Amino acid sequence: MTAYSNGVSDMEKRVSFVGLGAMGWPMAANLVRAGYDVYVFDASSDATQRFESEVGGHACASLAELGDAADVVITMLPTSKIVRNVLFDEHGVTRTLHAGAVVVDMSSGVPGETIQIARELAARDIKLVDAPVSGGTRRAVTGELAIIVGGDEDVIDRVAPVLKVMGRSITRTGPIGSGQAMKALNNLALGGSFLVALEALLVGKKFGLDPALIVDVLNASSGMNYNTQTKFRQFLLSGTYAAGFSLDLLVKDIGIAVQLAEELDADVPVASVCKTIWSAALDTLGTGHDHTEIAKVTAKEMGVSFP
Repeated sequence: MTAYSNGVSDMEKRVSFVGLGAMGWPMAANLVRAGYDVYVFDASSDATQRFESEVGGHACASLAELGDAADVVITMLPTSKIVRNVLFDEHGVTRTLHAGAVVVDMSSGVPGETIQIARELAARDIKLVDAPVSGGTRRAVTGELAIIVGGDEDVIDRVAPVLKVMGRSITRTGPIGSGQAMKALNNLALGGSFLVALEALLVGKKFGLDPALIVDVLNASSGMNYNTQTKFRQFLLSGTYAAGFSLDLLVKDIGIAVQLAEELDADVPVASVCKTIWSAALDTLGTGHDHTEIAKVTAKEMGVSFP
């Protein structure tokens, strides 16, 4: 095999990528720009063909074709169930994936299901690491995602050069499934802190305070959090509601975190209320909305006018 300057072999410069959604497309595009030979597949054949024509890489007509193309396969998909189908269906990736290959599941999945998938892949001499991401579409475009990785150290070492193209920080969390557990817990904390800060903002506005002033004071004081710093002025007060992370996915991730707590017999009353509120917003708005749009629902319930 030919060795590249970063120590990656020619075979490992070939990467198969499944899932060209809002996150997957820019992630795969960064791999193409970094010189990787990228083979792509999406449930939408139009997306697959457009990626090849607009970005480069190779459009695969089937999962079996994609599985045969490379020894590193990345999945960026909505749920663990879809990951399982992509891997193990009659025409799935593992039909042609070589022994010794590595699957990198970058989806926000269910830890227990991922552990079981890893066992089934191991029986075929295929390794798995779970590597969910945080940072939204903007950081996916710039290759500055935070990547949280669970799995065997030697397997993570093998795919680290690929991950570094897509992420600014790569944090190893422990055995398989731990990356997805950490991702779900992170998004639980994100969702909870968003709700409390949003209520503070709306109560302040109802009292007569200027919302922009409220945000400035929070960000200069102990009430500051990631949401008040990066979303409240930018997407709530502006009325754009385009932070780049869907309400559907946040509800899913919070649900995974609460499910994990239940499996561990941990009482999480605040997290349970958080799940209920976000789920109710999804029921009200429907699918396809940015998670920041919960502000519209909460403001209406509180009787506060808001952009």
